[in-house]
Amino acid sequence: MSGWLAGIGGAVMTGARHVGRAGILAAATFGAVLRPREYRREAFVQAKKIGIDSLPLVLLVAALSGSILAQQSGYQFTEIPLWVVGNTVAAGMLTELAPLLSAIIMAGRVGSGIGAELGTMKVTNQIDALRTLGRDPVTELVAPRVVAGAVMMLPIVIFANIVGIWSGWLSAIALLPMTTHEYVYGVQNYYHAASLIFSLVKGFFFGITITFTACYVGLQAEGGAAGVGRTATNAVVSIIVLIMMLDVFLAPLYKAFQ
Repeated sequence: MSGWLAGIGGAVMTGARHVGRAGILAAATFGAVLRPREYRREAFVQAKKIGIDSLPLVLLVAALSGSILAQQSGYQFTEIPLWVVGNTVAAGMLTELAPLLSAIIMAGRVGSGIGAELGTMKVTNQIDALRTLGRDPVTELVAPRVVAGAVMMLPIVIFANIVGIWSGWLSAIALLPMTTHEYVYGVQNYYHAASLIFSLVKGFFFGITITFTACYVGLQAEGGAAGVGRTATNAVVSIIVLIMMLDVFLAPLYKAFQ
């Protein structure tokens, strides 16, 4: 019994330490973000790595998601008008699938990369070298990645929505007994500006969560090459869990955008 309680107490203390360290890093990052001249060039470099280089994979997943959503909707909605397929695809992509799946793909591709990169710098004492040279690691490493992640998730989510709805249309007219006019009517019946704004708000916060969490986990790395491997894994797992938790808290906000 005492061992069980000690385990719980140890887990709580570890969690509290991580929350405190993350809070300190978040405050330092916020202060660094307010000084864009100091990291502007690096932010553009990270924007290419985070956004442009990830776009093909994100769009592939979005296309598959839209196609699956259209097919499953058409196969199950047998007693109602088929234009509902377009409505379902638009609703699913805009409110949930486009931002969430894009964030999960980014977690695997970008989160692991940032975690491993900063983790390698930590275990090889490169971050200590930056401090010795009088350069702030948060401004040099964290701020440009967080800004790039937040900004680049917006166009990524927009393109994911477009491609998902477009692939849903292709699947609908190819595999279901419906016309383009019915599909477009269904999309138009659902679409409103608030749904797109909500999708972008999700993408914005997901982008911050992905990059900040990856940076934090990377900066906690220790233990040489094996530690870097664990850091990459921990970054992806932590990001996905936090994204799902954030999605739960953001979901009720949809009413505020209607």
